[in-house]
Amino acid sequence: MRTRWLTVLFAGMLLAAGSGCSGDGDGSEDGRITLRFQSLAWQEESVDVNKELVREWNAAHPDVKVEYVQGSWDSVHDQLLTSFEGGEAPDIIHDASDDLADFAYGGYLADLRGLLSERLTADIPRRSWETTTFGDGVYGVPFLQEPRVLIANAKWLKESGVRIPTPEKPWSWAEFRRITDELSGGDGKYGVAWPLKEPVSATLNLSLSTGGQLFHRGADGKVRIRFDESDAVVPRTIHDQVNTDGSASGSTLGSGGSDTLPGFFGGKYAMVPLGFSYRQQIVQQAPKGFGWQVLPAPAGADGLTQGVSPQTLSVAKDSPHKKEAAAFIDFLLRPPNMVRLALGDWMLPTGAEALRDPALRTAENGWATGTALAGRLRSAPAQTVRGYAEWKDKVATPALQEYYSGAFGLGELRRRLVEDGNLVLARYQR
Repeated sequence: MRTRWLTVLFAGMLLAAGSGCSGDGDGSEDGRITLRFQSLAWQEESVDVNKELVREWNAAHPDVKVEYVQGSWDSVHDQLLTSFEGGEAPDIIHDASDDLADFAYGGYLADLRGLLSERLTADIPRRSWETTTFGDGVYGVPFLQEPRVLIANAKWLKESGVRIPTPEKPWSWAEFRRITDELSGGDGKYGVAWPLKEPVSATLNLSLSTGGQLFHRGADGKVRIRFDESDAVVPRTIHDQVNTDGSASGSTLGSGGSDTLPGFFGGKYAMVPLGFSYRQQIVQQAPKGFGWQVLPAPAGADGLTQGVSPQTLSVAKDSPHKKEAAAFIDFLLRPPNMVRLALGDWMLPTGAEALRDPALRTAENGWATGTALAGRLRSAPAQTVRGYAEWKDKVATPALQEYYSGAFGLGELRRRLVEDGNLVLARYQR
């Protein structure tokens, strides 16, 4: 597997040195090249860092100007699809790996083999490259990633006397359920609040810790859904916390992560499972004197493994200056710059050298806990499954929402995910 993957990634690398511009577009009369870089950075710190790096590139490369274009996570898929079909796509594209499959298979993104430097390909581990590998091509550079963690009320946990988990000795899922029950004090106070407005990615990614795969590719190359006991651990835990133990608030199931923060600050929830980057909002919004800490998510048969969909940088296939676009990506993702981008987004870099930076290993604001989890992050389970988006929207999201609210039991959840789900996937694999 490793040999085959390295062959895929490095095939054609020698062509990079001799490749040049593939066209004359996006150039001025004086021969200068202009590249458009569409960034999805939205937090002030992150936007500032991205713009600073663009200015630094432009100052050092007078013949290749990069123009910063602000995009939005809310509309990026449809906006990119429109720009691809209209021949107006930006040269350098910021996105997430779970959004790339349609664009990669649709022929809109450049295969980056032969364009990326050996330094960059070696610095980012294989498990991260797998998130942007579709078929035999590599269609994005994964550069920032975000584990799910538990954000906890430090005072509440200390006063309760429960064992505090660490990356070396995390809670099991069974222990997590028991402890949230212990922490629930009645009177509207809960051990945990699950913000599951988007339940599918949270459920699937956390289920990797218990060995859950859900999607299985057969010898014929086709993917089928199977819901085994390992897939049931996480959804059953959440369901039982809400409907059996009363240790999780049912009112937050339809909420986004930010929606739970006022209740968390107000002492209503002892813990909230959130993406690592939510720490920035907590630092900005927490009342003065409010003590909080970052804990690892619970572990299962496969330890602290969990799925992620990293942020990515891709090159449009129609860009006439792929070599220059790839050089800009290489500049953005030099280890010191990758650290700056990670700090700006409050996320983890994928690069091994950047992860070793002391700024990302401090105990302050839970950075050390996050970096300790980096080696356990894997490609999200459905990353390359054709038809996943329809399955998620039409089958999995409503099924999980109803199951978590107590509308039906595990058997009906299994039936919907598997039987209804395989009918959806079959249409994409004829």
